[in-house]
Amino acid sequence: MLSTSSPAYLSGFGGHFATEAVPGALPHGRNSPQRPAFGLYTEQLSGTAFTMPRHENRRSWLYRMRPSADHRPFTRYEGAERFRCDAGDQPLAPNRLRWDPAAEPAPGTDFVDGLTTMVFNRSPADLEGVAVSVYAASASMDGRVFVSADGELLILPQQGRLELLTELGRLEVEPGQIALLPRGIRFRVMLPDGTARGYVCENYGAPFRLPDLGPIGANGLANPRDFETPVAWFEDRDEPTEVVQKYGGQLWTTTLDHSPLDVVAWHGNLAPWRYDLSTFNAIGTVSFDHPDPSIFTVLTSPSSVVGRANADFVIFPPRWMVGEDTFRPPWFHRNVMSECMGLLTGEYDAKAEGFSPGGMSLHNIMTGHGPDVDTWRRASEAELKPVKIGGTMAFMVESCWPYQVCAEALGRAQPDYDLAWADFPKARLP
Repeated sequence: MLSTSSPAYLSGFGGHFATEAVPGALPHGRNSPQRPAFGLYTEQLSGTAFTMPRHENRRSWLYRMRPSADHRPFTRYEGAERFRCDAGDQPLAPNRLRWDPAAEPAPGTDFVDGLTTMVFNRSPADLEGVAVSVYAASASMDGRVFVSADGELLILPQQGRLELLTELGRLEVEPGQIALLPRGIRFRVMLPDGTARGYVCENYGAPFRLPDLGPIGANGLANPRDFETPVAWFEDRDEPTEVVQKYGGQLWTTTLDHSPLDVVAWHGNLAPWRYDLSTFNAIGTVSFDHPDPSIFTVLTSPSSVVGRANADFVIFPPRWMVGEDTFRPPWFHRNVMSECMGLLTGEYDAKAEGFSPGGMSLHNIMTGHGPDVDTWRRASEAELKPVKIGGTMAFMVESCWPYQVCAEALGRAQPDYDLAWADFPKARLP
């Protein structure tokens, strides 16, 4: 059942919050009192190792109606067949790939069963890597919840609003906004509009954080105050609830006799959040040349090599283009990083056609890419005046690891993507 009241939020990225849905449920002066209020159970949820440096340590203390340890053995889950990714036995080819938007879901398909993994790298067991999936759903997740033990989930709606009911509160997310569910958080996805479509980035590595700004200074890009974390909220439901869990790259299921969304109070800095992409303060040139796309990084998950990301979440939002004597679209490029792109709305300024909202593309390590012929020609011949790029929102999940392509996704790739770079005229030398 969809909630009838709007959720409330706390402002700030990575802050330490304290919130209670019932006055007096949150203990003061200690984390684990001998007798928590109302007979609640104390539970710590750790998103990092205990001994991580304080500024990187993420954990929250939960006060719940039943301990999360109260469950029967898990068995294999037989649904969500396309959420189990198999790259097959073929070696990874250095080909550029692009996909059309996901097909309409069958009636009764909820968020979990509507997930299709497209590309991935590394293994959840490595505590490194990232996977990018699409979802297409036509039903709310009544009577069950989902949780990933493999990584945190960054959800990007492309069509249709989502109501995310989580252990730590409620989030309403619409196209143009994103939401993050930390590793290990159980949640239910409800569909206020009846259907929904979008993307999911599952990060196996270090938790996403805001990138350092360096010479930019203290402000700009994604500002911490614009991230919203929900206040405490809970369900008191004594009825069977299925828990579908992703663990070790596989899906598992068990059934509880109650809803596990029963956290009455919590405090800490590991919690879900939402963010409105329109609040991203884009930085760009005011003189000449097109800056590196890293200037559009919203979130980063660092690797063990300084400056090389396990995963960067980058957006290409509405913005002004004013560079003088500058080819303004993204230039031709080969990269030691791998780039998986999606389009939330509008058109991407490097492609004149073939890349539709809800679609995806993949340019792996050192594969040449850039604007198509029509975009190159228009940009090369344009009279350079200040131009506002509007009505668009593209994103990229960039990773230092090469992406493997799921066999099912490989079979649905556009067969003619390479033609985007055909028929460029040869340069005329003197």
